[in-house]
Amino acid sequence: MTTENVKWENINVVEPEPKDTISIRLDRDILNFFKSEGMGYQAKINSVLRGYTEHKKEEMKRKGIHLDRVSVVGGKVLRGSIDINGAKNAALPIMIASMLCDEEIVLKNVPNLKDIDTTCKLLLQHGVIIHRNQSAHTLKIHTPKVTNVEAPYDIVKQMRASIYVLAPLLARMNKAKVSFPGGCAIGARPIDLHLKSLEKMGVKIEIKEGYIYAEAPNGLQGATLDLKVREQHGVIITSVGATIQMVNAAVLAKGTTTIKNVAKEPHVKDVCDFLNSMGAKIKGAGTDTIVIEGVTKLHKAEHTIISDQIEAGTYAIAAAITKGKITLNKIDPEIIKIFLDKLKKAGVNIKTKKDSVTIDATKGNLKSVDIETAPHPGFPTDLQAQFMAFMMFVKGTAKITENIFENRFLHAVELQRMGAKIEIDNQGNAFVKGGQRISGANVMASDLRASSALILAGLAAKGETTVHRVYHLDRGFEGLEEKLRKCGAQIRRVTS
Repeated sequence: MTTENVKWENINVVEPEPKDTISIRLDRDILNFFKSEGMGYQAKINSVLRGYTEHKKEEMKRKGIHLDRVSVVGGKVLRGSIDINGAKNAALPIMIASMLCDEEIVLKNVPNLKDIDTTCKLLLQHGVIIHRNQSAHTLKIHTPKVTNVEAPYDIVKQMRASIYVLAPLLARMNKAKVSFPGGCAIGARPIDLHLKSLEKMGVKIEIKEGYIYAEAPNGLQGATLDLKVREQHGVIITSVGATIQMVNAAVLAKGTTTIKNVAKEPHVKDVCDFLNSMGAKIKGAGTDTIVIEGVTKLHKAEHTIISDQIEAGTYAIAAAITKGKITLNKIDPEIIKIFLDKLKKAGVNIKTKKDSVTIDATKGNLKSVDIETAPHPGFPTDLQAQFMAFMMFVKGTAKITENIFENRFLHAVELQRMGAKIEIDNQGNAFVKGGQRISGANVMASDLRASSALILAGLAAKGETTVHRVYHLDRGFEGLEEKLRKCGAQIRRVTS
């Protein structure tokens, strides 16, 4: 096998709902083969993605199905203010954790996103009663009885967060049948740690026909767990997903559960705060170790979802990359402190208040800054792509190190199509030489964060940039185009 004969026909194709999307996942042997070929494997993966996308677009065209794209004309200096929505990464697991209680739960500050739609669909087929007010960003969730323990492939394939239903189903019904999850194509995100940890809590696991069959014949049992994934460059890498899964499993388990090397991301703490508001006994959220004393029942509660740190960071870069000035409202500066520190080092003026941040890059004279992604409180991997786009337009060369996910430099190849000078080694580093002539181009998004990075680059590029496969945006950003337009961006969505 050579890289030249690996075509889109060789990959594992995922067909999500709705049918106006395209999502593909590379088979593990093909991904490993690409990586063995050296530095060019990112470009080869993008070539496969592009080839399949073009094939699929032709098929959709014949069927009369339309694909959206976003057009951006660069050169506008952005000024204004933007309200930050609730965090998707907190809302999804909290919605699913609501199943742990048989009383009504009220959630506020819930963003209007496709992933929220998918989660509602998932919960409804488990017997959950949902009342949604999208204009008020609220949800009422009531699970008096779980009527179905299966999370089917057709829903789970659309979103990795669907795997979170495992713990509530086991807690309420002592059994579950859950399809392996889908999501963005940004490398391996195995769920082995979820399953091994559940086994330590008395769960019997069997995997067959693409499903996880889980059963807890004696109920969930307290245990001592360690969620360390690996150590890289002296940093302990933990699992956000496994942390949330095991916390959900432990709140109704018999006895005490001690979880070491947990994720400390703000949305993990928000999940814990929500569970405590229902009567759970969780201590240590936000530290390296969480201790949970199991309770027999949870009660009704009302909870406000924290604001989205990734959305805030994305719009902060929109201000910086256009040398503009934007005030971000409804955001706690503390949850994006490391990110803001990097912007300051790049020459951006930052002013913070209790629940707002003003990003001012109008004085220009911006310079390159190195970043290294790490678990919270380190630099978030979900802002790596956006920061790379920013570094294209400043003086100097920036080193960007990705420690969390493999295969998360796919956006770099697309940025190169715009004129960026980016070199990628096989150690998880990208070197971005700023100050190049960046021009608009047709580019393709490989995942949610790459979508926003390409749009950010388009805001500062010369001419028009068209970003294809932008359905990813609707999974994580509510009204992105409208928010940017209000600040002066020339941006529009086009249906082909």
